[in-house]
Amino acid sequence: MKPLHAIVALLLILFTSSCLQATMAGSAFCGSKCKVRCSKASVRDRCLKYCGLCCEQCRCVPSGTYGHKDECPCYRDKYTGSGKRRRPKCP
Repeated sequence: MKPLHAIVALLLILFTSSCLQATMAGSAFCGSKCKVRCSKASVRDRCLKYCGLCCEQCRCVPSGTYGHKDECPCYRDKYTGSGKRRRPKCP
């Protein structure tokens, strides 16, 4: 019975590591794009946080440090708040 437990544990570890690598690969894409996008932001940690959230959902980040949101409509069309407090979510 112990060899069966060892095989199951090994398969579980292999499966978990492959899922983790896939997740980290997407984060690396967003991380590098957001690092460029937020390079001139005054509050860089907040910029990186929201850029990362938008990138994960939209799978794109506009080029440059400001503007160019027409390159990524999903990124452009995300808003937070409502009424007078409505403002773009993605930096």
